[in-house]
Amino acid sequence: MVIGALALQGDYEKHLQTLHRLEVDAIEVRNEQQARSVDGLILPGGESTTIGKLLNRSGLDEVIRELGREGLPLFGTCAGLILLATDIEGSDQHRLGLLEVEVRRNAFGRQIASFEADIPFQPLPDPVKGVFIRAPWVNKAGKGVQILSRYDEHIVAVQQGAILGTAFHPELTSDTRVHEYFIQLCQKRKSGNSTG
Repeated sequence: MVIGALALQGDYEKHLQTLHRLEVDAIEVRNEQQARSVDGLILPGGESTTIGKLLNRSGLDEVIRELGREGLPLFGTCAGLILLATDIEGSDQHRLGLLEVEVRRNAFGRQIASFEADIPFQPLPDPVKGVFIRAPWVNKAGKGVQILSRYDEHIVAVQQGAILGTAFHPELTSDTRVHEYFIQLCQKRKSGNSTG
């Protein structure tokens, strides 16, 4: 199994390091061939506007849309969550539109308002440490979207099928459980594909 991290801009290296710690084959994804070779794809934090423009310019946006609709597991953190959303409050910036949520950018404030908090994450019995850096939150979630976590009444983690989105950065902590959960989604799809 190979999991990719979109490596156009942002903190993809931290995700790759976490995957390597979990002894998972992990690659940087910068082109269509790499995107089509992975069993799951992480969209990292960074500048969502910049990543969106780079996705559009490279044509990778259409490839990821196609793969996402076919069921490829996708995991967006912070900017990655924004890119996956169908709606971004007050913005017409480029997005993939695969996750039926409306997000608010910089919802918790600018860089100076960054913080860490222990938060529930529904698939896990114990809280995870959430690192919030210019983080979004989810204003509205569509019918098929499961809410996995809230902080201060705001939705900060969601799942729709094999698409996972967090407003926080699990890759910036030593706790690997959110990545392990995503790996399970990838394994589930891979075993389903290999038997189907």
